[in-house]
Amino acid sequence: MSQNPHENIRIGDVEVGPNAEPYIIAEMSGNHDGSLEKALDIVRMAAEQGAHAIKLQTYTADTITIDVKTDDFKISSGHELWADRYLYDLYEEAHTPWEWHEPIFALAKELGIHAFSSPFDPTAVDFLEQFDVPAYKIASSEIVDLPLIRHAASKGKPIIISTGMASLGEINAAVEAARSVGNDKIVVLACTANYPADPSESNLRGIPVMRDALGTLIGYSDHTMGIGAAVASVALGAVLVEKHVTLSREGGGVDSAFSSEPEELNQLVSQSKVAWQCLGEPRIGARAQEKEGLRFRRSLYVVEDVRAGDVVTAENVRSIRPANGLAPDTFSTLEGRTFTRDAAKGTPMSWELV
Repeated sequence: MSQNPHENIRIGDVEVGPNAEPYIIAEMSGNHDGSLEKALDIVRMAAEQGAHAIKLQTYTADTITIDVKTDDFKISSGHELWADRYLYDLYEEAHTPWEWHEPIFALAKELGIHAFSSPFDPTAVDFLEQFDVPAYKIASSEIVDLPLIRHAASKGKPIIISTGMASLGEINAAVEAARSVGNDKIVVLACTANYPADPSESNLRGIPVMRDALGTLIGYSDHTMGIGAAVASVALGAVLVEKHVTLSREGGGVDSAFSSEPEELNQLVSQSKVAWQCLGEPRIGARAQEKEGLRFRRSLYVVEDVRAGDVVTAENVRSIRPANGLAPDTFSTLEGRTFTRDAAKGTPMSWELV
């Protein structure tokens, strides 16, 4: 049975979907800067600021690449963050040691926040299974690794697939890879895989297009600065937002330059929830909380004492607040007619008065 993109799924004990507040993932990435204590502090920070989950990346330099110093393995000179770095050296610096996962996941559980990871090869999936993770995240560069997606999806957990750089055909192939092993708990993340990403390249109008084309829930993996793009994504249907986080951008870490600091994460949690609440229902008309306001719309009232036989004029009948009299547009019909009875100032106009 195909997933219904208008119904919720569950990540652990949390409802995720259009009928639930946005699920916020705080991505630690390499911002632990090689310190387990700093990694644990990031978990504490994410929990304190209201994120639903902390996410790691599970790889070693040897599981994600090989130690070769040729141009194929070298980041371009013009790269804003990692110019001329060799992949092996970068990943050696940025990876989260596998022995750290147990204390990180234990702390997250203690604090009541989900913890899961992006596995970058099948051995990482098998390693993460021991922690009973509530979901798996497939990174943008791994979207073409369909065997990895099938292996992760076979574990029966929700699969979150990031789509930076991917064509619709590649995204669909990844989704179908997950479905091929019986997993239809899929969230596809709109994403611009640039670090930091220019907001003008976010193309968030693609979110409802992806939802309808793929038949999945859609989220947003945000690499822009600030929270504007993430909040806008919720307005367009994103049910989940992933954001890199750091204790301090000045504190280092390979991704810290484009990561959110604690107060920004707090604002993301609160403002994305507000954006979701604002969506409401696809209906036009007065809201329940506008009931009092309806009483004080304009209507026609007698604005000075009149006697039977007096003529209705613009001086003795006007459009004022509140709304108990005839509609303002009926004045042209009333004007020039005569009152049939006395009426005191403040009497709502009715047809019985003329």
